Amino acid sequence: MITEIGIVAGEIWHYLDDKKSSTLKEIVSTIGRDREITLMSLGWLAREGHVILEKQGDNYTITLRF
Repeated sequence: MITEIGIVAGEIWHYLDDKKSSTLKEIVSTIGRDREITLMSLGWLAREGHVILEKQGDNYTITLRF
């Protein structure tokens, strides 16, 4: 499972590298992976300091940290 989380984290990284910023809903629908794995992968990226998560109403905005 940890390998899959890392792979999805890489997919999210590449997606955000192109878009710079996105909502959680957009990432979940665009990446096409299970929501749970996507959330675990975002948690990994956040813990490592690679993304910034900001609450925006009922959604989150995720921005790649440079």
